[in-house]
Amino acid sequence: MNYTISGLPERAVKPRDTGITMVMDKGLSLREAENFIEVAGVYTDLVKLGWGTSYVTPNLDKKIQIYKDAGLPVYFGGTLFEVFVARGQFDDYCRLLDKYKLEIAEVSDGSITIPHEEKCNYINKLSKQVTVISEVGSKDITKIFAPYKWITLMSAELEAGSWKLIAESRESGNVGIYRDSGEVRQGLVDEILTKIPADKIIWEAPHKSQQAWFIKLIGANVSLGNIATTDVIPLETLRLGIRSDTFDHFLEV
Repeated sequence: MNYTISGLPERAVKPRDTGITMVMDKGLSLREAENFIEVAGVYTDLVKLGWGTSYVTPNLDKKIQIYKDAGLPVYFGGTLFEVFVARGQFDDYCRLLDKYKLEIAEVSDGSITIPHEEKCNYINKLSKQVTVISEVGSKDITKIFAPYKWITLMSAELEAGSWKLIAESRESGNVGIYRDSGEVRQGLVDEILTKIPADKIIWEAPHKSQQAWFIKLIGANVSLGNIATTDVIPLETLRLGIRSDTFDHFLEV
């Protein structure tokens, strides 16, 4: 840090198991990726190449290497996994991970319907090859799961071999754990946390109000995802209570 401020919350140090910031790369150029790393790489823990952007991104191998050289784990968005599964190409997907030497894979079923036992089988198979992050929740705004269903799905996916669980919100932040207004479904979150350890969940929180809400609920070291590349430093100030939205929460009086 550039100077000393007393009484700030203590942040977990990298490599972090809690307080993870997962960033969404929606199609940065190589130079933009380098600039992002220069400014925000120290505060970033995971980089997701959003949905199927990796298929159309020029110089994909070079971009992946840029992130790796910076010590930032990078992985394909869960929608790409679904694209392959929907076409009967799961084995091709596994080979793709090997081709780009990726060490993380996201398993999701937000765009297609996969029987949950089958999804857990995919998690189990992939966990023998890479570290698996699995996403729970639908991208369909009309599909609202009861809290017990979230808990059942999350528990099964952890047992199947997931390292972390992602609570779905899309990059828009208005489905899954959020109402269509973007407001957090507080009762759902509270119920989930009665059964699923907070350190196992990455809450997708693309908007400042959502990030601040989870920081106030769980603390500075809550794991948050779908963070825009331009929002990583603003998020870090929220975590530390040096932005108005969380100022009073961490202020000792």
